[in-house]
Amino acid sequence: MKYRKLGKSGPMVSALGLGCMGISEFYGPTDEKTGIEVIERAHENGINFFDTADMYGKGANEELLGKAITSFRKDIVLATKCSLERIGETTQINNDPSYIQNACHASLKRLNVDVIDLYYLHRYTPKVPIEVSMQAMLDLISEGKIRFVGLSEVDGEIVERAHKVLGDKLIALQSEYSLVNRRSADVALSTCRKLGVAFVPFSPIARGLLSGKVKDSTTFAQSKAFDFRSILPQFQPDAYKANMKLIEAVSSIAARKHCTPAQLSLAWLLAQGEDIIPIPGTKRLDYLLENIQSIDLSLSEQELDELSLAMEENPVKGNRYPDKVLEVSYLKF
Repeated sequence: MKYRKLGKSGPMVSALGLGCMGISEFYGPTDEKTGIEVIERAHENGINFFDTADMYGKGANEELLGKAITSFRKDIVLATKCSLERIGETTQINNDPSYIQNACHASLKRLNVDVIDLYYLHRYTPKVPIEVSMQAMLDLISEGKIRFVGLSEVDGEIVERAHKVLGDKLIALQSEYSLVNRRSADVALSTCRKLGVAFVPFSPIARGLLSGKVKDSTTFAQSKAFDFRSILPQFQPDAYKANMKLIEAVSSIAARKHCTPAQLSLAWLLAQGEDIIPIPGTKRLDYLLENIQSIDLSLSEQELDELSLAMEENPVKGNRYPDKVLEVSYLKF
């Protein structure tokens, strides 16, 4: 395993973390026993950076992760998030300081830990100034409940404003970033680098799109348990057919490299800088091990140029999220 530093003052973490969301929800049927095995196997293979959120499974994912890490809690960096409040079938952003305080207490209990290493504001709304929310985070640090703070899906301006309150206690920005979806890096990565804030890409394989293993996106709608991809614009039949051109180009380069498209996609992200720490999610052991192997995959300048050309020649069709989902997000990218 290789390791990278999480921000200026944060801990060293594995170059790939593990996103745990799909173990509990959003990607079809789940199995707790296998999910725990995936987490344990990740740790055995050197991954020490685990990511969850209070809204995943309405708390169930935090409980599962807490159960899985009991024997090696001291060896890992534990990240969770607050601010996406699920009320019945609706979700709203809540950045109020009292909510942040209560949400942290609830997460600590579900995770069965005394302190959270990295606590993210999951989404931002201008209804509460970012400075107010960050002061609440600073209070949590003073109380010993969290060690460091992160943001998610915001632009450079919000990162700068948050940093003025937190300084080097702000160590990470988590946003979607992949060969398919690159806008988040355009709007925030330069600011992160100026301030020494690590960039943590979620969905680095574009929710499986870059794996090359999704042959028919219409099957997601037939899943026995809800699969989020069934409503995502990039997976709708017309868009998916157009997006396969990029996937085919990536797959062709991967075949010559003797690796999988998913491994190539992760290697491309890792090559974007030592401050990039992707957190691919999976609920399958074979995909976990496949992803880990990407850490040792180096790309030449020619291969990086080929990927850039493939992206330029095959623009992605469809937004990341449906309009209804974008409505709850401050930044529309």
